[in-house]
Amino acid sequence: MEVKAIVKDTGYSALKVRLCVDMVRGKKVSEAITMLRFMTSPTAKVVSKVIKSATANAENNFQMNPADLKISQIYADEARMLKRMRPQARGRVSPILKRSSHITVVVAD
Repeated sequence: MEVKAIVKDTGYSALKVRLCVDMVRGKKVSEAITMLRFMTSPTAKVVSKVIKSATANAENNFQMNPADLKISQIYADEARMLKRMRPQARGRVSPILKRSSHITVVVAD
């Protein structure tokens, strides 16, 4: 059985989140959380929280053993962009795109 957890509109771009996500794909949950704990990226903390949430969903809602869980799917999609403008020389403007992402984790036995 597969159990899912999603976090939406994180403050990190999908490219930065995918670096952490790719490292833990296919690993056991306990191993993935240990790996993320020692990463220097601030996105690792957010990914770790989503994995813990999926594990808690599996344990509380479906009475699955957390020690047996494995990350079957994990991915980061792009979310909405905040668009701001920065003034430039000669009356021009240049855009600032503040990107965010959605992170989805699916754990299974």
